[in-house]
Amino acid sequence: MHNPYLTESHKLISSTQVKRSLTPRRRAREYALQGIYQWVVIKNSGGFADTDQIITQLSEDPIFRKAQFALFESLFKGVCDNIDALESEITPHLDRPLNEVSPVELSALFIGAFELKYDLSTPYKVAINESVELAKTFGGTDGHKFVNGILDRLAQSLRNLEINDSSS
Repeated sequence: MHNPYLTESHKLISSTQVKRSLTPRRRAREYALQGIYQWVVIKNSGGFADTDQIITQLSEDPIFRKAQFALFESLFKGVCDNIDALESEITPHLDRPLNEVSPVELSALFIGAFELKYDLSTPYKVAINESVELAKTFGGTDGHKFVNGILDRLAQSLRNLEINDSSS
């Protein structure tokens, strides 16, 4: 489905355009990033971001079936459903207003923050690393460093016990 709110400059690179070996979980995170990116751009432009329409559009990519759908859906819908809580967790750690963060890096931050806050089955190091990898793949030159720094500080507050247990 064509999304009228996204211009060519707002579209991410399709997973089929990048040659690399991806696990079903990594693919799920990449599609979640793309869906969250679209959702954020539409929402910030004043449009209605329909999660079901975005899922339908993403699922038209033939590679989508290689993604772990349960993880994709959990991340995508989880971020969209908890956006206010995630923004309030991320904002204190930013060095600029939230609306000045690149939508790609912001989407990676939302995924990492969601996993840190709501998915305790994902180790904090994995949550951070996966979001950093998304920012490396799709973001700006040093966007991954920004994502890493924010999520590292966020993990200190959300996963303090886990961090302290792993360092002892």
